[in-house]
Amino acid sequence: MAGPKTPKHAPSKAAVPPPAPPPPPAPSSTKTASATALWSLWGAYLDTTPARLKFVDSFLVFLVLSGVIQFVYCVLVTSFPFNAFLAGFASTVGQFVLTASLRSQVNAGNRALFKDVSPERAFADFVVGSVILHFFVFNFLG
Repeated sequence: MAGPKTPKHAPSKAAVPPPAPPPPPAPSSTKTASATALWSLWGAYLDTTPARLKFVDSFLVFLVLSGVIQFVYCVLVTSFPFNAFLAGFASTVGQFVLTASLRSQVNAGNRALFKDVSPERAFADFVVGSVILHFFVFNFLG
């Protein structure tokens, strides 16, 4: 019985090189331009902003983070004493508004807008406003 014969040396498929992987995508010019603009803005902020305003800005960032954490906690965990959440969140938002007002009044670039308000007077207004705000927050807690 003679059957079909297969060749002993079949053509090798390894002779064909594998296709090259595609090149990595080039970064889009929009992402590069926006990253450059952000770094330029950050550099200008660090170079031109006085240390006093940077300190106020860091407190503003803290207040934003505090408000976000309070809100996320209320949504994800519990809002059982809801008046406590409202008091804490209102305190954070109110303190942010008072601090932003202080920043705008002590900024040397806004001196023309606040001719009659000295930085000491602006700080005193900030302290009095903070005491009144926290008095109401404390009373809201019950």
